[in-house]
Amino acid sequence: MNKGMLIVFSAPSGCGKGTMIKEICKHGNYYCSVSATTRDARKGEVDGVNYYFMSDEEFEQKIRENAFLEYAGYCKHYYGTLLSEVDDYLEKGTDVILEIEVQGAMKVMEKRPEAVSVFVVPPSINELRRRLKKRGTETDEVIEERVSEASGEIALSEKYDYVIVNDALEDAVNDFFAIMRAEKLKAEFSGDIINEVLKNA
Repeated sequence: MNKGMLIVFSAPSGCGKGTMIKEICKHGNYYCSVSATTRDARKGEVDGVNYYFMSDEEFEQKIRENAFLEYAGYCKHYYGTLLSEVDDYLEKGTDVILEIEVQGAMKVMEKRPEAVSVFVVPPSINELRRRLKKRGTETDEVIEERVSEASGEIALSEKYDYVIVNDALEDAVNDFFAIMRAEKLKAEFSGDIINEVLKNA
């Protein structure tokens, strides 16, 4: 059985990465890794589905046990990717998507250079601002902070293998599948195949 592919998937808040991943997982053999966090669950969130919700003590125990592929502190809380959420699925041949912020993504890309990294950007900063306002969940001040943060994250997108512009959802999802097809072909077109072709020349 072929091992699954690890996919690092990042985007600034408001770029629609969550919606993209839902569409991607409807149409392929993908598992979206569930992160661990010490923040409180929000209304409607389910432990083990949205996040693994842990106390600081539980999370720090996992750190001591080297149970994380990566972890980071953000806004007074811990966030991390459990190895069990990655390697168990890869071994079964399932492609694993890590929906992860840039800081964590850089750590994963360093530890797992074979990972395929994808960064999603909005068509423009003004469009990003419009989408954040449309949510109606944050003040103008918080929105401007998010826009400023997004600009810094987008500047780091050059460190990723691929960048997708999420203007129309269907097009962005199709771009993702095109990337995955190319990566699968690259992986399959190994020296063994070349030797087999030449052997029959």
